[in-house]
Amino acid sequence: MAFKIGYFVGSLSSNSINRTLSRALIRLAPAELEFTEIPIRDLPLYSPDFDAAFPPAGQALKDAIAASDGILFVSPEYNRSIPGALKNAIDWGSRPWGTNSFARKPTGIIGASPGGIGTAVMQSSFRSVLSFLDAPQLNAPEAYIRFVPEVYGEDGEVKDEATAGLLRHYMEEYASFVARVLAANAPGHIGDEHPDKDKTSR
Repeated sequence: MAFKIGYFVGSLSSNSINRTLSRALIRLAPAELEFTEIPIRDLPLYSPDFDAAFPPAGQALKDAIAASDGILFVSPEYNRSIPGALKNAIDWGSRPWGTNSFARKPTGIIGASPGGIGTAVMQSSFRSVLSFLDAPQLNAPEAYIRFVPEVYGEDGEVKDEATAGLLRHYMEEYASFVARVLAANAPGHIGDEHPDKDKTSR
């Protein structure tokens, strides 16, 4: 069975090392995962003023999340937290209230940094956000990647076998996690288009 995975790259940089990491992850992922990037560059800053009529970029993002079986976040760490552009995208995807597109989507978080911390603090902050959004998270293995430029090729090639093995293992575990979460999910959540009234009234 194939799973459709929407992925976010949390950096807007034209030279993003996390975009390089995303190409490596896709290349090393199990064949049953099919990837589509969910772009965030053109989103305006979220405001409740948009809730009555979402702009095209906001609606496209929600549609892309809805079409995905799982969501993968590949992101840098800015000031020990989530990059603003990515947090803005999350806010768009979770609104209007009652239409949280992330609910029950199996998620993974991974990120690269030039420093030894490897996005660990950002990921810790991110987990609180995903918990509030009722988005199941792959909690282990954790992957905080110290980016070494010469290890990565332009086409997603990873030239160091230890690094390739770590990334391959992460993606194998993520694929298994997606399958488990989707098997356990059942309709009736408050974020569903037609929620179970008995559940939502409790």
